Amino acid sequence: MPKRPVSNPLALAVLSCVWERPMYPYEITTTLRERGKQDSIRLNFGSLYAVIRSLESHGFIRAARTEREGNRPERIVYEITPAGMTEALDWLRDLLARPVKEYPDFEAGLSLLPMLTPGEARACLEQRLERLDGEIRDRRELEDTSANGLPELFLIESSYRLAIQKAERAFVADLLERIDRKTFGGLDLWEGLHAALADGVSRDEIAAQLAARLGEGGETTA
Repeated sequence: MPKRPVSNPLALAVLSCVWERPMYPYEITTTLRERGKQDSIRLNFGSLYAVIRSLESHGFIRAARTEREGNRPERIVYEITPAGMTEALDWLRDLLARPVKEYPDFEAGLSLLPMLTPGEARACLEQRLERLDGEIRDRRELEDTSANGLPELFLIESSYRLAIQKAERAFVADLLERIDRKTFGGLDLWEGLHAALADGVSRDEIAAQLAARLGEGGETTA
């Protein structure tokens, strides 16, 4: 995906708001929150002003007018520019069409799994499974409530998140089952590693033994 002049996803959300109609910053925040966009886009009022300034400096939005209500300070109403329209549509097309490498925290944890004992890892995965069940239940209830009169078009990100949670739940449940049945590849190696640590074997010696064993395995499968 090409490097964007403004890369914060909140910027695209701002562009989508002023694409609908000119808005002032607080109205943008309120609109995004009312539509539940904070569930898929990190939203906070402080960073919103920085994003707006950046969008304006790059010529993607501009001040359309100023307004004043009673004794309140003047507020600037922003509108999208032709360059901003081009940027927003091109950015959105890229997001939808191009898969990109992301770095979920859970994936990072899985990559470092051997640091825990199999028992510790299993306990953590059971907790995750329980929490996923709760999140899936809550999201289904939220969708049932939100769907009252709304077409799927306006709930699609929630449906995507639910699908991801269900897929993750299936993965975790399968992993737990394979650990329990001792069909998880490398489980004996994993158990042996922590047994050796418990017996006081040095980490250097364990690393050498592990490298030798994995090397033997590589020669066998080559």
